Amino acid sequence: MRSKGSDERGGWGLRLAAIGLILFLHFPILIIILYSFTTEEASFSFPPPVLTLRWFGALAARRDFWDALGLSLQVSLVSTTVALVLGTLIALAIYRTRFFGREALSLLFILPIALPGIVTGIALRSAIGLMDVDFSFWTIVIGHATFCIVTVYNNVVARLRRTQFSQIEASMDLGASPLETFRYVVFPNIATALLAGGMLSFALSFDEVIVTTFTSGQQDTLPIWILSQLTRPRDRPVTNVAALFVIATTFIPIVLAYRYTRDVSET
Repeated sequence: MRSKGSDERGGWGLRLAAIGLILFLHFPILIIILYSFTTEEASFSFPPPVLTLRWFGALAARRDFWDALGLSLQVSLVSTTVALVLGTLIALAIYRTRFFGREALSLLFILPIALPGIVTGIALRSAIGLMDVDFSFWTIVIGHATFCIVTVYNNVVARLRRTQFSQIEASMDLGASPLETFRYVVFPNIATALLAGGMLSFALSFDEVIVTTFTSGQQDTLPIWILSQLTRPRDRPVTNVAALFVIATTFIPIVLAYRYTRDVSET
């Protein structure tokens, strides 16, 4: 039997390791936030001489930033909508039916999230080019939807596995149509999974760089705009402020998605 002292040492060791890992992962984000308020343009002296809100005003006056932000929001919203519809239908179809190659097909749907973004981007660009399709807003949506569908699919399948199939059978035995069964039985059970999957999909789509790079040919999205600004040393503080928009826009949906999935798992 382990002593109480050894358990406490082990607990403190794990806590310190977790704190160290969190600091290692989030320290660069803290640096970006800090230097968004610096008065210096091109240097990164530490600590910053004086803190200022000047660069927020400078970014607000940049029309190209607002255009990039608007395009990113449009792409993310449309990609998330497509992912919610297709991801839910795919999850229901694969979960409910048994057929040869079912596991292989499920793997194909999950594969895009496991592959590096650059591989998916090159494959999509090659396929779109072979079909002689012009690169546009919709090609970006197609590229983002490939991995957003996976997020929704995984959330819905996980929730369906915890749903009692007897409820669906009872609904249909009582004369409910498939649409009514989905509306009154299935949908209430997977609603939070859809919400969490949708928010995660939005966050992933909003800050995706590689797929956007290899599928767009017109106006830049916000991540591409930030990359283009990194070649301009005097615009670094403005770029840091733009990065704050990306961090906030992706952080909030991820936290909410975690909260909803955690609350359901604890019930």
